[in-house]
Amino acid sequence: MSNTESTAASNSDQGRPYNTKATGEALKTVEAHQDDQVDITLFGSCFCPFVQRVWVMLEALEIPYKVSIVEVDPYKKPKELLELSPKGLVPALKLNNFTPPRALNESTVIMDYLEDLAESSTKKTALPLPFNPYARALARLAADQACRSLVPAFYRYLQAQDVEKQTTAGREFQDAIDVFIALLGRAENEILGPGRVWGLWVEGNTELGWADIMAAPWLFRAKVVLGHYRGYKFAPGDRVQRYLERVFEHPHFKATCSDEKLYYDSYERYAFNRPNTSQVATAINEGRALP
Repeated sequence: MSNTESTAASNSDQGRPYNTKATGEALKTVEAHQDDQVDITLFGSCFCPFVQRVWVMLEALEIPYKVSIVEVDPYKKPKELLELSPKGLVPALKLNNFTPPRALNESTVIMDYLEDLAESSTKKTALPLPFNPYARALARLAADQACRSLVPAFYRYLQAQDVEKQTTAGREFQDAIDVFIALLGRAENEILGPGRVWGLWVEGNTELGWADIMAAPWLFRAKVVLGHYRGYKFAPGDRVQRYLERVFEHPHFKATCSDEKLYYDSYERYAFNRPNTSQVATAINEGRALP
């Protein structure tokens, strides 16, 4: 897409449909996880950040390839998805090793489940080691801030239609990022000893941490989607920029990312606040908590 085409697309609603199939690196990952003999089936959509955080968690914990990424259209909910997730929301997990199969939904609940599952299987963790409960609490604190503040602020900014509201929402979104980064810094400063900080905020660390995974899909969409539709740029700061680059370039995160055009197309409906965009968009418009 040329710069001229990009500018035109960001200033007017082109009526582009959302995507129902991953592209780029994400498509390669989907194709590599099509084994029918699996214990876990992930139901998700290619552009949903709630799905992506679970998908990254699966990759980061190296849960064996008894996983199939099954893409579903979140706006045309198949019966099988509704049986797993009462609201028809993704992500949803189908646990095939039970008879009959059991289900889990809600991204943060699924992340907790995968963390527990990995403890007894792959021995991987996204949290600081159990002997340091305070470090684990600080990781969860940063993640909680991302869920409570950063995520809804992202949608308010993207869905705001007049300049004044966009300016206000943009400041609120940047404030939410600043608080999230400050909590990562707090963990670095307060926790001493082996395994003191788990995640990519600390330079030299190579593994994604709990808070990284919780926030990364929206940070990535801030760069791609908010940059495209709202002209957003992250606040200057070498350390923050290096942190974001490490997250976005991490193999486990990149494996779940489609080409940027997929996000431009799929989030156009949010950027112009089309009616019936999603349950999330409706909740933002009505000032309610996210579903």
